[in-house]
Amino acid sequence: MAISFCLPLLAGSEVVSKDIPLYKQPGVPIDMRVADLLSRMTLEEKVLQLSQYIVGLNTNVNNTGEVNTGLPDGVGSYIYFSEDATLRNTLQRKAVENTRLGIPILFGFDVIHGFRTIYPIPLAQGCSWNSELVRELSAIAARESRMSGTDWTFSPMIDVARDGRWGRVAEGYGEDPYTNAVMGVAAVKGYQGDTLSSKVNVAACLKHFAGYGRSEGGRDYSFTDVSRQSLWETYLPPYEACVKAGAATVMSAFNDISGTPATANHYLLTEVLKNFWHYQGFVVSDWNAVQQLIPQGIAANRKEAARKAFSAGLDMDMKDDCFREHLAVLVAEGKIDEEKIDESVARVLRLKFQLGLFEHPYTPVYEEDKRILRTEDKEMAARMAQESMVLLKNNNSLLPLKKGMTMAVIGPMAKDKENLLGSWKAHGRTEDVESIYEGLEKEFGYHTRMFYAKGCDFDGSDTSSFAEALSVASQADVVILCLGEKAAWSGENASRSTIALPCIQEQLAAELYKTGTPVVILLSNGRPLELARLVQQCDAMLEIWQPGIAGGTPLAQILSGKANPSGKLCITFPFDSGQIPIYYNERQSSRPDQGKYQDIPTIPMYDFGYGLSYTTFSYGTMRASSNSIQKNGKVRVEVPVTNIGNMDGYETVHWFVSDPYCTISRPQKELKYFEKRFLKKGETTLFTFDIDPKKDFSYIDETGNYFLEEGDYYVIVKDQKIKIEIK
Repeated sequence: MAISFCLPLLAGSEVVSKDIPLYKQPGVPIDMRVADLLSRMTLEEKVLQLSQYIVGLNTNVNNTGEVNTGLPDGVGSYIYFSEDATLRNTLQRKAVENTRLGIPILFGFDVIHGFRTIYPIPLAQGCSWNSELVRELSAIAARESRMSGTDWTFSPMIDVARDGRWGRVAEGYGEDPYTNAVMGVAAVKGYQGDTLSSKVNVAACLKHFAGYGRSEGGRDYSFTDVSRQSLWETYLPPYEACVKAGAATVMSAFNDISGTPATANHYLLTEVLKNFWHYQGFVVSDWNAVQQLIPQGIAANRKEAARKAFSAGLDMDMKDDCFREHLAVLVAEGKIDEEKIDESVARVLRLKFQLGLFEHPYTPVYEEDKRILRTEDKEMAARMAQESMVLLKNNNSLLPLKKGMTMAVIGPMAKDKENLLGSWKAHGRTEDVESIYEGLEKEFGYHTRMFYAKGCDFDGSDTSSFAEALSVASQADVVILCLGEKAAWSGENASRSTIALPCIQEQLAAELYKTGTPVVILLSNGRPLELARLVQQCDAMLEIWQPGIAGGTPLAQILSGKANPSGKLCITFPFDSGQIPIYYNERQSSRPDQGKYQDIPTIPMYDFGYGLSYTTFSYGTMRASSNSIQKNGKVRVEVPVTNIGNMDGYETVHWFVSDPYCTISRPQKELKYFEKRFLKKGETTLFTFDIDPKKDFSYIDETGNYFLEEGDYYVIVKDQKIKIEIK
């Protein structure tokens, strides 16, 4: 029976009117509005709220298919491929004004690293070690999205990923659980702000829950063998942190986890997420993931797939229409309880109320200059591009370049724009991008002669342009060689058997290096690369990642010395693809001095946390406020850092802990805190880590419970470590 009677004054709200349904009254608490609306809905209307479709031009090549047509009114959500609010408002008006209950539609989209102002890919952002900047850029993306008709972003991706062959490594923050947690929380806070009802905030979606980054062999969509212990210690911590930070939604993963696909995994979706963590948001599937339970081998047909996914705890079905086709029938057959349908619908409706869609269902149609590509937003994107670039090599201090050096700019990436955007470029456009060459020309063009030759394509075997490249190199004082990956080589469905660049690019580098002209290699890519051969064919190497629209000038300023590189790797670069998986926090070996590769080195090319600077930072002696404390005690560890070089710069201090003896064997070291600060030349700054043993020294078991044992623990910074005893 509908709740429409008059109630007295509600605490902190307006007087409830007997003439207006409760769910239409803004002054009524959201839970009461949800309950009232649910009580008025038919089963068909409820199921529609749990179904998501697409509208607009689908630009994702991995998720092809015709836009659904002929759908009944009352659809719960659309993936919105349009760039402004015009189409959205047309669809919303039909839902709000022409349906029985007027329930607004929720519009979502993959805004991964910017809506139109495209900033560096998340993997690059992790290398900035600047979580506040991640938050600010996420807020910019939210503003552009909400003002363009999108309420909900399928971001952040916080899959811990340790296999660079997996293309989606580009979408996350690297190999470390803590880093993914910190950056993920920053993104959630940036997207959602203080209140979801703001006209410039959007709902976040944590993906992909869970273990997707463990994709076997780096092959997308594949089976993953993940133990409960690995789930809890490695793959779930970022999600737990972001759930506690208030993330509005969660997306289930494509992968099969030890025999139970994530989209039908009751343990993950219900036991962990909803029961153990008391999550109040809703879970949406990934694209067609319900239907994909059939090829994954746990459902014989779409009806069984719908039953298993919903019963496991999935609330919304993205795109494949299995829920709309079968949930009502399953209720009629007694295989699904309608009360469970109500619980899922309530989660969806609650978000719509939180977003203010019932009061403000339409988005004003703003002019482009009011909602996208604002000058201050592009400047923020450029700042992230600069802070995320990692100086990998700098022999004989070739960089920064000396004034007046004649420059040969060579390589397939030099004048390319499209591929600097990276995967998941949302509504980013090539014409918005500043190329590497344009950035160099802007920074050096007035004072330096610049020559250009493409040299070769990204792949293939055509060496006919080598001669031109060698000719311009012979006329220059320095070669700026611009290499890397096409945008489509990383991202979804972009697995590769080797993470080395194509042979043609390595061959071009080798020929140019033979000329004797100093070579600076710029790398633009969406994954860690195998660089064992390339690093021998250059004097300096700068990893610029896929920086988005504003990478040209920031990298040119690093080359000129106007900016000091400060990025440090958030993912290990292996010496060889055969080392994969390789990551900093591996467990201890039973024979530490044996078990090495016989044909290649065992150590990586560049470690997690590696990154050079133009200045030198000297670390003083690390000290602890106490070397022995109780479990409920606190201890401060500090280390002075001095900029003893000749240039101002940023330094990031990474604080690791180690527990060499534990009931459950632990990684050799675990990152627990990091901090980035600016130090002027000659300046000394004290970095501190305030340790709560229950949080920073404890470990987690396969049931998700933390424990803290007595004994010795070590805090590690660079090559120093200090022992702290827990009594």
